[in-house]
Amino acid sequence: MNLLPKSSKEFGSADYWEKFFQQRGKKTFEWYGTYLELCEVLHKYIKPKEKVLVIGCGNSELSEQLYDVGYQDIVNIDISEVVIKQMKERNASRRPHMSFLKMDMTQMEFPDATFQVVLDKGTLDAVLTDEEETTLRQVDRMLAEVGRVLQVGGRYLCVSLAQAHILKRAVGHFSREGWMVRVHQVASSQEQVSEAEPRFSLPVFAFVMTKFRPVPGSALQIFELCTQEQGKPVRLESADRLAEAVRERQHYAWLCSQLRRKAGLGNVSLDLCSGDTGEPRYTLHVVDNPAVKPSRDNHFAIFIIPQGRETEWLFGMEEGRKQLAASAGFRRLVTVALHRGQQYAGMESIQAELSTRVLELAPAGMPPQQQVPFLSVGGDIGVRTVQHQDHSALSGDYVIEDVQGEDRRYFRRLIFLSNRNVVQSEARLLKDVSHRAQKKRKKDKKKQRPADISEDFTSAPGQSIDKSYLCCEHHKAMIAGLALLRNPELLLETPLALLVVGLGGGSLPLFVHDHFPKSRIDAVEIDPSMLQVATQWFGFSQSDRMKVHIADGLDYITSLAGGEACPHYDVIMFDVDSKDPTLGMSCPPPAFVDQRFLQKVKRILSDEGIFVLNLVCRDLGLKDSVLAGLKAAFPLLYVRRIEGEVNEILFCQLHPEQKLATPELLEMAQALERTLRKPGQGWDDTYVLSDMLKTVKIV
Repeated sequence: MNLLPKSSKEFGSADYWEKFFQQRGKKTFEWYGTYLELCEVLHKYIKPKEKVLVIGCGNSELSEQLYDVGYQDIVNIDISEVVIKQMKERNASRRPHMSFLKMDMTQMEFPDATFQVVLDKGTLDAVLTDEEETTLRQVDRMLAEVGRVLQVGGRYLCVSLAQAHILKRAVGHFSREGWMVRVHQVASSQEQVSEAEPRFSLPVFAFVMTKFRPVPGSALQIFELCTQEQGKPVRLESADRLAEAVRERQHYAWLCSQLRRKAGLGNVSLDLCSGDTGEPRYTLHVVDNPAVKPSRDNHFAIFIIPQGRETEWLFGMEEGRKQLAASAGFRRLVTVALHRGQQYAGMESIQAELSTRVLELAPAGMPPQQQVPFLSVGGDIGVRTVQHQDHSALSGDYVIEDVQGEDRRYFRRLIFLSNRNVVQSEARLLKDVSHRAQKKRKKDKKKQRPADISEDFTSAPGQSIDKSYLCCEHHKAMIAGLALLRNPELLLETPLALLVVGLGGGSLPLFVHDHFPKSRIDAVEIDPSMLQVATQWFGFSQSDRMKVHIADGLDYITSLAGGEACPHYDVIMFDVDSKDPTLGMSCPPPAFVDQRFLQKVKRILSDEGIFVLNLVCRDLGLKDSVLAGLKAAFPLLYVRRIEGEVNEILFCQLHPEQKLATPELLEMAQALERTLRKPGQGWDDTYVLSDMLKTVKIV
């Protein structure tokens, strides 16, 4: 039998509740949980000897159960004569000191300051069904009456789902009156015993409004949140921040309820924050694997991503996580990324910290008391050392950090915190530095110190860089593109003029400078902070063959193209990111591929030169437009997709007759590689140029 109203407006109608209790009879109706689920918060805020008023009592057993454990000074009121009669008959002999009165809570007949507690279980929610003027006036009268009948120091204890409009009205009313406002989370979700009862996927909260004596001229407002995981109240700066914190917990509870009911919700991710600071501590991604057939031990697992490796394709991209889940063989895998700036004592402490919370994300059908395995790479949480943190006026907050890679080697990274999961620049540290870091880490483990290598391992940080190694796959592909220049065997002996727009850590221009001894390089960087970063932390230095120009790349090229003695570069490389995160293209900024600007690039490119562009574009329509514009300016266009990344490297030339078939292209790349492998060149044996060009396609 469905007793819920046809319209939410009926919740505020006395006639509706008369009919409701007549039809329901003596069967109790428990909004938002039973006494057992609410008793912890009730006992926290109500003392046994206090005088309690329960408004909108209905036929709930809550008052009766409070009475039975010692709270015997309780008055119950309700607008329904039917339910008041039922409750009097039910309690007359067993609970003689508890009273039930038919009364309108917006016009109560009690004297001022009669009660020390007013208890409301779902009544405010039932009345405040909309924000129409008549409803709001009724709610204001109700809350004013609550304030009138409470003593100073008394509490209005309201159990609610804390929907946005209800929280706003209640908090706004009592904070303006100078009361202390606390919102206490009761439970993550509430499911009723019978399928006929309503089910709530939102968490239940208790508003605890404490009446203070008015202080003339005082503007003090107190807002607090008490959550399940924290236990103790946290002071918040405003009503808006309180509402935001409640919304976050509601969203989490809703998400958990959805994950319990069904699999395959798509790319689900969430942050778990530190209870002390509110800063993100863990980022979780939920990955379902429908291909796995359920068995006793394959329902659910947690994978801890080693620190510093969350940007790798396997962990940082949706497709990579799907591959990880498939190889792990579980129905649901939750990957956990550890945040920089947080301390982690080790795998066991992380497991203890996460065990309760991640179980809320378990799939439907997992047996009770099922042990959930925690997985990682080699059972390790990895190492991340923040070497330097600063702020740039153009790029925002950034960090320089050293992380341990897959092969136990250490790598230095530049990360812009506005896009903390993208590595802007990366360089490998020399082996002796990695070795010392590992020795220190083992020493720290013996001392039971957190996984951290916060001390520097060199007196000059930039001198620890392995300059022979290119970390970024797109940089390797950009260098391989030099094979498109004719006669690659002569590149070491031929003057080579390059323009590189976008310095970052300086790895790309530095590699060209060190491996092509006749090259002359102009690097353009808009952010002066990045030149300092490259010099101090990534081993970059200028020379008579390599100069850095602090300028906007657009202005620099426009100035060169408009001059009378226009220079001509053999190679022009764009590796410049966009500062606008709202665009569908994060590299380069759209102005760099504007048709008029591309004509200026053509003007400063030598006749047989090559224009190399790092393109990062998730908007397929925008990418097609960019490729069409480049093709219009440069008739010969090659595209090389970087596997596992969004990056695509574009190689542009002026004359279609320069076109090379794949076998010729690979032959040229192999010739260039043979040249670079000559003694004294410092070439890294793991870098195969021809591999970079095997998948190149002509547009």
